Amino acid sequence: MGRMEYMEKEILKKFEAQDKKLEEIYSSIEKMRKYFIWTLIVTVAMIILPLIGLLLVIPKFLSIYSNSMGL
Repeated sequence: MGRMEYMEKEILKKFEAQDKKLEEIYSSIEKMRKYFIWTLIVTVAMIILPLIGLLLVIPKFLSIYSNSMGL
């Protein structure tokens, strides 16, 4: 029975080590997820919002330009 108890303790130690590693992996993945979310937000702010602004500014510019040309 001594050998079996030793093996059970070793298995429990391995399970505890795996649990610790899984928690570290989860923490790392959560940090990456937050990083990707912020990257998406910055990308939208730097690309999509200026494009929307251009859609609003170009018609106004063309209107002023055509009025100045006498069209």
